Amino acid sequence: MKRSGLSLFALAALIAYLGPFGLASGADTEQPVSPRHIGVLSTNFSPESKEAQAFRQGLLDTGYVEGRDVVIEWRFANGDHDRLAQLAAELVQQKVDIIVTDITLSTRAALRATSTTPIVMAIVADPVGSGLVANLAHPGGNVTGLSLMIGELTSKRLQLLKEAMPQATRVVVLWNPATPYHRKAVQDIQAAAGAMSIELTFVAIRGPDDLSSVPSAVRRAHAQAIFLVDAPVLYSHRLELLALAAKVQVPVVSGNSELVPEGALMSYGANFSDLFRRSAGYVDKILKGAKPANLPVEQPIKFEFVVNLKTARALGLTIPESILLRADEVIR
Repeated sequence: MKRSGLSLFALAALIAYLGPFGLASGADTEQPVSPRHIGVLSTNFSPESKEAQAFRQGLLDTGYVEGRDVVIEWRFANGDHDRLAQLAAELVQQKVDIIVTDITLSTRAALRATSTTPIVMAIVADPVGSGLVANLAHPGGNVTGLSLMIGELTSKRLQLLKEAMPQATRVVVLWNPATPYHRKAVQDIQAAAGAMSIELTFVAIRGPDDLSSVPSAVRRAHAQAIFLVDAPVLYSHRLELLALAAKVQVPVVSGNSELVPEGALMSYGANFSDLFRRSAGYVDKILKGAKPANLPVEQPIKFEFVVNLKTARALGLTIPESILLRADEVIR
């Protein structure tokens, strides 16, 4: 009886002949793509912070799984500004594809370390005034990202202070003359204060040693509140500052919500977590071929207003219900 089909010998010959075209070899299968490396250079926010988690979520939202599609090289200065240059150099040596930074100091350190690696800033106050980009619409170099509306937010914060404390007529303002955007913020707050009949006393805080002058400045001015033009030195030494304010029994108003659970009376400013989340969108665009020079710098779209009623009660203050109803968070 005749066998149907090919003999084993003929089948083997056919496979050998069709190999390049028929059955895929191991070399022909799709090779896994190596994950891209993202450097994060942070002055103030640890890899475990809510801002860092928001950045991770932003990457996930745009389709990147950490460990599979991207590897994040974290460099956290923990408030030590002197370490930023070294940490930035480490990321450049690691040949990361992009460096994400938090504030002006870390962005400047990254820019000094590289003029070619793309840099995405998350919460820089005044990138144009700080010389990081040419302008917001066309950054022009290797830096882009997100900026804070520092002038508008500073004026709004003073207005909220006046609404929360209608009796306030004298306020001590802490600022750093060496910080470029502070001069613009001071002009804005002076203009706003005049319309509210608030007398301002400005105290320069260039470093931690200057904090000791705050209580005496408050007493001399008979100030009823301390208003912060937020800066790295004030954030890094915020607990010391809040302790000094408690000694002279005056509330602290900030743009950074992190100070409120720690004892400040209130804060109003951009939502940092949202800005970090949005910075992942810049990472996505750059990894897909976009140039930082052509990506406009964006501004905040989400803001947060936080009030600490525990602090108000400790200071004998009654916060109007209208303020509490507008707050995103009230600490009771």
